[in-house]
Amino acid sequence: MTGNPRRAVLPGSYDPITNGHLDVITRASRLYDDVVVAILHNPNKQGTFTPEERVALIEASTADLPNVRAAAYGDRLIVDVCRELDAGVLLKGIRGSTDYDYELPMALMNSEMTGVETLLLPGNPTLGHYSSSLIRLIAAHGADVSAMVPEPVLGPLLAKLRAG
Repeated sequence: MTGNPRRAVLPGSYDPITNGHLDVITRASRLYDDVVVAILHNPNKQGTFTPEERVALIEASTADLPNVRAAAYGDRLIVDVCRELDAGVLLKGIRGSTDYDYELPMALMNSEMTGVETLLLPGNPTLGHYSSSLIRLIAAHGADVSAMVPEPVLGPLLAKLRAG
């Protein structure tokens, strides 16, 4: 391929990355030349991991995907991140109709504001019930979440929950 690489940005809080996230990231890595997992601050969520820890967990979990990188972008609009990265596509994994209803107005607004398009990628139905907050909650109560998070995440997640 010549010219600019096809670059997609996958925004989220990733606190922590789950196997559902990893499924979408892996599939995106087959569709795009360069995939940026963009960690953004959600003021409605209190973080378990720092943005730097999330970057490290994502990098460890995607080490076998050479065209994937992670970075934290703080409290910024995702369209500004896309402009900075020269990315014309936001890619979002959706688990069902609730996610679709939430994501569609944002996708339309982002396109109207900047021309950045949003691709809504259906998640694997066997992983659709995974959410970072639910995984943290059940892990805090001693449930086995080893099948729900990438291997590099399990130890740090359990350590954070024991400490906190």
